[in-house]
Amino acid sequence: MNWWARFIYGALVWKERQSARHLWRSGKTRPPGRRGATEGAHLETGRRGENLAYWYLRRNGYVVIARRCRPGGRAGELDLVGWDGPVLAFVEVKTRTGTEAGPAETAVSKAQRRRIMKAAWMYLNQMGRRDVTFRFDQANVYWDAEAGYRVRLVKDAFRGP
Repeated sequence: MNWWARFIYGALVWKERQSARHLWRSGKTRPPGRRGATEGAHLETGRRGENLAYWYLRRNGYVVIARRCRPGGRAGELDLVGWDGPVLAFVEVKTRTGTEAGPAETAVSKAQRRRIMKAAWMYLNQMGRRDVTFRFDQANVYWDAEAGYRVRLVKDAFRGP
């Protein structure tokens, strides 16, 4: 394992736990910038979740080669693309701050899966390689008011629409 990735991931988790403890003591149960601040606050939460997922993947041996990639423009966005050994993984990141929207595991709809798969095919075409073994993973990032963010990786999360 890469010691630098382990260090950065550990530092991010520590920082989020400190933030969570501060929020818990102040009576708030949401991460900073969730509701009421600005309309794009949920995007900030998503970016924080993607950043934590990126370092989590690096810590677990992935070689991340792309972040927030939009091959072909309208096809869709690939949150993270990386090699897990000989397999190219297209990783969809879902960040949840509560249970009102449902579990992150069920958050990728059929339409979204189709967009991700179309973007993945466009990415492979741009690489000039179609003979690559690939899969679709999902990194579920949860906000816990007592512990901060935590990541759960589901390898081969979906195959098709």
